[in-house]
Amino acid sequence: MRACKKLHAGQSPRRIRAQWARPAVGVVIGAGFFAAVAFLMASDSPPAATHSSTVVEIKLDDVIEPVTAEYVENGIRAANGEGAAAVLIELSTPGGLDTSMRDIIRAIISSRVPVIVYVAPSGSRAASAGFFVLLSADVAAMAPGTNTGAAHPVIMGNADVGKTMETKIENDAAAYIRSLAGKRGRNAQLAEQGVRESKSFTEKEALDDHLIDVVAISPGELLKSLDGRTITRFDGSTTVLHLAGAEIVPFAMTSREQFLAHIADPNIAFILGALGVLCLYVEFTHPGMILPGVTGAVAIVLALYAFHLLPINYTGVVLIALALVLFGLDVKANAHGVLTAGGIISMVVGALILVQSPLPGAQIRFSTALSVTLPVAVISAILVRLAVMARRNKAITGEQGMIDAMGVARTDLAPEGKVLIRGEIWEAQAAQPIPTGSRVRVRGMQGLKLIVEPEQKDRKLTIAD
Repeated sequence: MRACKKLHAGQSPRRIRAQWARPAVGVVIGAGFFAAVAFLMASDSPPAATHSSTVVEIKLDDVIEPVTAEYVENGIRAANGEGAAAVLIELSTPGGLDTSMRDIIRAIISSRVPVIVYVAPSGSRAASAGFFVLLSADVAAMAPGTNTGAAHPVIMGNADVGKTMETKIENDAAAYIRSLAGKRGRNAQLAEQGVRESKSFTEKEALDDHLIDVVAISPGELLKSLDGRTITRFDGSTTVLHLAGAEIVPFAMTSREQFLAHIADPNIAFILGALGVLCLYVEFTHPGMILPGVTGAVAIVLALYAFHLLPINYTGVVLIALALVLFGLDVKANAHGVLTAGGIISMVVGALILVQSPLPGAQIRFSTALSVTLPVAVISAILVRLAVMARRNKAITGEQGMIDAMGVARTDLAPEGKVLIRGEIWEAQAAQPIPTGSRVRVRGMQGLKLIVEPEQKDRKLTIAD
């Protein structure tokens, strides 16, 4: 307690307030950052009420993963809650995760409202997991110039699970597609070929071979062609579609779902991970700033959330970690940029192989890897250089900061007197007499008394000096 009182006794209230201001501002800003993230993570208000003359439109135009699956499930749930005439899922996907696909199919099968899956617009596809979703619908439709199929299961990350396990996974997927197609009255044998042989089908081939029910150029034309059609539901019951004049009501993603969908992009995840590492390094080397630590922690958590959805190649992780080490060593070893160049190559290659996914768009792009690596290399070199310089610099506070400080004797030291050091008057003691005005050098401290000695080649100084 006594030491604390002595410390603050020499400080003005303004300086004390300034010392607390930076952490306080950091806490306020960090709290605001967390509040913004919490707002985005919170569910939006429910969509506007629909009625029986409306068709709820859900657009699934991305990889099938937990966020998009939740979006589709919420849309189907909203349509059921409001008694819509039908649900229209506009599908365009290269595939996705088996678990998320099954979640969507369960929502389609259990829906009281008929579900129409429509591969659109022209040029789109319903590949892999999308093929299963298409065949699970009450009505399967495609736009001209689209395709579906290529649904052979792929082990994410190219993991070697053994021939027996691969066969089990393939047989399971084949049985699942046969079950879906059979219950919907579609060509189960051809659907199985789409799984076992990765066979793909154009919209015309799919229609001619009874994989789908209709080809339509637009959602309006599709609903018009289905009006009055009797369909068989998954439980065997029949229902008549009344879609004439029905209003198509889009079901939008909530802010939370949009936010998480962007985070799940491996390119965004990689950027967040790099940002998080740099912010945490700044916080560790400059304790008390608060904001970099908060920002870095949040960025790292969001990046980990995205990467746990993706097949990670740990060789890529090792290469990225090696790159960060090389950036730091270049500064300490004074390698003239050689280690930094190696680190840049290591990080770019590590980023490119970090995510192993057969799905297009589910890898980190070269442009992203390079545009993140170069700034990280420069910023890391600057931060490490500043840290090294700070360690090498002599302390200028406390007892260590006073050693070797130069001053002037204000009175005769015989052996005690007063000296002027850095604009302050100190009690001093010397081993030999030192006359007034002589240069002195500090050699130690005893409490608040300086131990000084005359500077070599000392000369008389005036008080003005």
